[in-house]
Amino acid sequence: MVDIPAYLSRIQYTGPTEANAETLRALHRAHLLAVPFENLDIDLGRKITVDEGAILDKVVVLRRGGFCYELNGAFAALLRALGFQVTLLSARVARANGDEGPEFDHLTLRVDLEEPWLADVGFGESFLEPLRLEAGRDQLDPTGTYRLHAQGERLRMEKFVTDGSWKPQYSFSLEPRRLEEFAGMCRYHQTSPDSSFTQNRICSRATPDGRITLSEMKLITTRKGEREERSLGSEEEWNSILRKRFGILL
Repeated sequence: MVDIPAYLSRIQYTGPTEANAETLRALHRAHLLAVPFENLDIDLGRKITVDEGAILDKVVVLRRGGFCYELNGAFAALLRALGFQVTLLSARVARANGDEGPEFDHLTLRVDLEEPWLADVGFGESFLEPLRLEAGRDQLDPTGTYRLHAQGERLRMEKFVTDGSWKPQYSFSLEPRRLEEFAGMCRYHQTSPDSSFTQNRICSRATPDGRITLSEMKLITTRKGEREERSLGSEEEWNSILRKRFGILL
């Protein structure tokens, strides 16, 4: 059961809640500005599950962030409670060598209104507002330009990069999924030494003009395309920034 007022307060959203495209865009943006992408429970040895109640408690009550299964799982629950038609989709994340991760590597969302939309508040640095679920169309977002490229029965989400090419982010099919189907990969990402989530502590959140990220002992701030990075001197400083800039007290 979603406590809608508490969730909207968590993401500092006070606008309309009718199930339409304008509301979806506003909620999506508010979520990314308020709720960080983070994997801090893994380093602390706290088990992450794909249980909707536990996810909502973590994001809304404990005012934490999470990774894709948690963030998009919680956002889907909020949208459904507000009357949106939401479908969970399984995505395979692009790798540097040109391969892709396995099925259920990433959880993303389809939202059906007068036209279908791709919503994703759990991919870290990505689009701030939802994309139209339409192949072959360049879509301008405050964070850059994106497109969906058709690959047989799958769609590949790509971002335009400064060298003039399109960088693959992930691919997905439109087959509806259930949250519990992501349990195996959720377990893998928090236990396998091959998972990036077990190798590096990260906490990252969108800002109105860029992004702020804690990556291990580095604080990275991007404003209007300008990147600043500095090393932190102690765990005490790390915890102070986590509390002051992300609102997280572990």
